[in-house]
Amino acid sequence: MATSPVNQRVQKYRDALRRAGLRPVQIWVPDTRRPGFAEECHRQCLLVAQADRADTAMQQFLDEALADVDGWTA
Repeated sequence: MATSPVNQRVQKYRDALRRAGLRPVQIWVPDTRRPGFAEECHRQCLLVAQADRADTAMQQFLDEALADVDGWTA
């Protein structure tokens, strides 16, 4: 079976990326269309917020870091 021009262009592009020192990587991410996804995000956000409120040392550290950003932007 002959290779189609589209396949040839894709292969040429991938070969160029490999020559540039890159490699393909496949990652799996959560399916945002899945039923219950938004509810699970909300549940996890509440847990993080609760943990943040309980960690006063971290909040103090962040406040001090935020106070020391003068001059970071033009």
